[in-house]
Amino acid sequence: MILLEINNRIIEETLNNKIKNALAGGKLESTDVMVADFDGVLFHISNLSGDKSKIRISALLKFYKQLQEHGADDLLKREYGAYLVEPETGYSVTVMIDLENIPEDWEVLVKKIGLLKRHCFASVFEKYFDFQEKLSQSTEDCSKLQKKAIIQYRDQEIIYVEAKSDRVTVVFSTIFKDVDDMVIGKMFLQELKEGRRASHTAPQVLFSHREPPLELQDTGTIVNDCIGYITFVLFPRHTNPDARNNTIDLIHMFRHYLHYHIKCSKVYIHSRMRTKTSDFLKVLNRARSQPKITEKKTITGRTFIRKE
Repeated sequence: MILLEINNRIIEETLNNKIKNALAGGKLESTDVMVADFDGVLFHISNLSGDKSKIRISALLKFYKQLQEHGADDLLKREYGAYLVEPETGYSVTVMIDLENIPEDWEVLVKKIGLLKRHCFASVFEKYFDFQEKLSQSTEDCSKLQKKAIIQYRDQEIIYVEAKSDRVTVVFSTIFKDVDDMVIGKMFLQELKEGRRASHTAPQVLFSHREPPLELQDTGTIVNDCIGYITFVLFPRHTNPDARNNTIDLIHMFRHYLHYHIKCSKVYIHSRMRTKTSDFLKVLNRARSQPKITEKKTITGRTFIRKE
């Protein structure tokens, strides 16, 4: 299985080229680049007020206000510090680089900026991972003090996160626009279930079609034939400080990982069907009876061809 990149490569390559050009003493050029990412996230790389030495990277997340409720602003301040500036008009978050004052660790900074969307998502998971750790150390049942996180990251698709003393439950709702997508998706998720037998450290994966899982019965979730709910049960071995970064990298990309492989499977099936059809046509062409051709002569000596 192919894991999708969690960073935005276009942003990284654009910033790398700009910074390398500035370090080499090259002429600074104006910048205006629009980049689309997963979940309808838009990035804008531009200059601040026409100053070619100031490059700002802005991200627009339609669901950013929901992330702010779970500490997204604080996490971004922790990651980007002084590089985090007032958001550009119409955008949620803005980070700025000064080409006249490039830090020595600029390569690390560029990689961080490429992970801007990931860090916005991380605030929700870090919050509930920390809450689970507190619950595990408490003798009282405080799980009801923390409500479920509900993030509508796409139209009609939502992420639910809930913490208990011994686990963190993450539920994705996802829309299958085609019946074939639902069938392939079920098979794919079944493989994830089977994979847990090979690795006992893997999280538990549950899938329900149409009906939401019990954890979401009181949240007013959508019920129809095109929707599926994927539940991940994350245990302390997945949420502890040493493993949580990898868990966040994988979990926030799961929806794209699933639909990407559904599309790849359909492409593979269609290519096999076309190949098989071509083979059948060749067999039919070889089996077709060929007419017998004989050459005849008339009494005058002229020749003609007769097909029998």
